[in-house]
This record gives sequence, C-alpha cells and structure tokens, in this order.
Amino acid sequence: MRKLPSVLARTITSGTSASPGLPDMSEGQSPIHVNNVRSKLRDIVGASTNWRDHVQAMQERKALHTLLAKRQEDLPPRRMKDSYLEVILPLGSQPEIREKYLNVYNSVRFGRILEDLDSLGVLICYTHTKQERQQRSPLSIVTALVDKINLCQKIIRPDCDIKFTGNVSWVGKTSMEVRMHMLQQHDGDYSPVLDATFVMVARDPENKRPAFVNPLIPESPEEEEIFKQGELNKLKRIEFSTASLLKMAPTAEERNIVHDIFLNTLDTRTVSFRSRKLPPNSVWMEDAKLKGLQICHPEERNIFNRIFGGFLMRKAFELGWATACSYGGSRPFIVSVDDIMFQKPVEVGSLLLLSGQVCYTEKNYIQIRVHSEVYNANTKEHHTTNIFHFTFISENEVPQVVPKTYGESMLYLDGKRHFTAVMKEI
Repeated sequence: MRKLPSVLARTITSGTSASPGLPDMSEGQSPIHVNNVRSKLRDIVGASTNWRDHVQAMQERKALHTLLAKRQEDLPPRRMKDSYLEVILPLGSQPEIREKYLNVYNSVRFGRILEDLDSLGVLICYTHTKQERQQRSPLSIVTALVDKINLCQKIIRPDCDIKFTGNVSWVGKTSMEVRMHMLQQHDGDYSPVLDATFVMVARDPENKRPAFVNPLIPESPEEEEIFKQGELNKLKRIEFSTASLLKMAPTAEERNIVHDIFLNTLDTRTVSFRSRKLPPNSVWMEDAKLKGLQICHPEERNIFNRIFGGFLMRKAFELGWATACSYGGSRPFIVSVDDIMFQKPVEVGSLLLLSGQVCYTEKNYIQIRVHSEVYNANTKEHHTTNIFHFTFISENEVPQVVPKTYGESMLYLDGKRHFTAVMKEI
C-alpha cells in the first residue's frame, strides 16, 4: 500500500462511493451457486448442451416469434427488486472449485471474474423480462457494452467465499443497464471488491432484430436516483462517442500535447522533421505491444452458439495484463475496465486476433487498449469485433510511452481520455 499512489490507496481502503448505493433487496432471496448460472440460462432459452444439436435448437426458437410484444406498453412493468439476484462463488467453503480461479500469485484470476459477471448480467436481464406463462423466453439477450468495472480491492483472495449481487437499474425500449457488485467474505462479513455496470440488449429469437423489454418502475427516492444515474450514463456514452477521435479532431489542448511530444523527440543535432530521438526513461509506442491468436472452439460458445462474451473479455484481459507486465517490468494490478463495446459477434470456428497496446502512461499507471478482430481465411478479410480498455497500476513507476506517428498520437490521446475518466470515477 505504501508504494501505491494515494488516489488508489484511498480507493482500496474506503471502497467506491461515486455512484448511489443500492437499496437492500435481498429479502427472501436464495443465492445461486455460480456453477448453476449457465445451466439456468440454457433452460431459459432451450439451448442444448451438445454442439451437434445447436442447429435444431435454433430452429425451434424461430417458433417463439409469436410471443414477442408488439409494443413496450404491452409488457407489465417491473421493480428493481424483481430482477435482484445473488450468486455465490464458494472458494472458501468448496476448495475443489478453487483451481479454476487460481493464478500463479495465489490470488483469483480476474479474467474468470469477468466471465462470471457477464453470465450473471444476462441472467439478471432474463429475470427482469420473465413472463410467468412462458416456459422459454423468446428474447435473445446479449451483452452490448461493459460501461465500467471499478475495483476497490488490490488482491482477491482465493480461499474466501465471494458473493455477486445485481439487478436491472435502468431500462430503455430494447436495452437494460445492469449494476452488479462483488463482495468477499472476511472474518464472517462481506466487504466490497468491485462495482460493475453492463448494458444488455434484447433481440428476437433469431438474434436479428431488436425486441421490447419490460419497463422499470423505481419505488423510492433512492431507486429514482439510481434510475436517473442510468440515464446520465447513457448520455455520457453518447457524448463520449460523439467526441471520438475517429470522428472529431483533437481539442486545442490535446493538439498542444501532441506537438509538445513531437518537439521533445526532435533530434536537435539535425534540422529535420524526420530525425527523432527517444527521451530518457521512455519507450516508443510501436515497441510497447503484444499480440495473440485464439482459435474459437465450440467449448467457448454461449447459449446462442456464438463465442461467449465473457471468454472474449478474459482473453483480452489476460493479453492486456501481459502487455502491462512486460512494459512495467513488475506485476500489474487491475484498477478499472471501461468502455468495452461488443461491435460484432464472434462465430464458432473463427480465428480471433488480439493486439494489446500500451497507449498512455502516468507515474505508476498503464493504460492498455486491446483490439480484437476475426480473420476469415476464405475471404482474407479482417473485421473488428471488440475494443477493450484496461487501466493497470504497477508496483513501480513506469517509463513514459511516446507516440511517433499521427495515428499513434491519436491512440495516446484516446488512452489519456479513458485514463482521466477512470481517475474521476475512483
């Protein structure tokens, strides 16, 4: 703790408090074992556990089109507590499941936690949209966006039980925001580890067109505040997307930052714009990247027979962690995950190409961007599926990453924007 910057040290000791707290909704709830979450999802949509049966299972779902609502007003409104769920990951009381979650540092693999959060988020949304008379849901609910995951514990212990809680916190016409919390048991009490906000979208049984979901009715001033925060989150996402450097030029301040970097890297011995020199304790951005390849096997499919979003997040996180580790020269710790957009589904059998890039550094912090794309061997085409943003903190101060080209400068500024947003949150 003494080695960490004071901002994160305060976060670790006090927990996150930027967002309004959830009211107690646990009355009468029976926790679900983490191993039962995926099986519950399969039951809800009628998915088969056998890969060879997936075509027939998807054909059977086509008949569920008649159960879709024509208007959102036709669906009964729900309360926040109607979708509230608790899931137990009994690492302490059931040591036999510990191996799957254990990393080489004898703490919990954060990539596995991402998988569990993704599955829980989908199950919460199916709980919100459940119709009593329907044995199977006609909705295909998928993760559209990981808005943010902020951690308030540096290390997750592998020998103490973990509890996930969550509920739908905001609803649009066809989308739902889910807020989840992870707590770990210490001396008989649960203490907070992280807060997560996911956005899910509902589509028709064939996952082709949007489908309406039940409206959400806040019941108290506290819930009104949570719902209002969900609306603000939506507006912030729109604002952030509108100002994207892929659409808009950098601000005047950002242009000055890029020009200062350029001037600091000019070789003063020559009178040339092309002659560049790396400043002390710095690394060129082009030398601060790692790449990976993943063959997407049926084992990693979701209930709709595409590659499970949690698996993609785990693979991206692990590459991002390795990139931060090799760059900083010591063990990095995850501080925040934000703005993961699921742009395109990944089909079973795809070649998944992952590229991890250090795009911004400040003191002990390393901002990592992981780009995910699928490669079609038949057409020789590449398609971007996801962009992941991870903020890590290293035990020691890290070198300054330095962009050389204009494209790298835009990556640098984008990384700086994400880092600044994370620091405001924590």
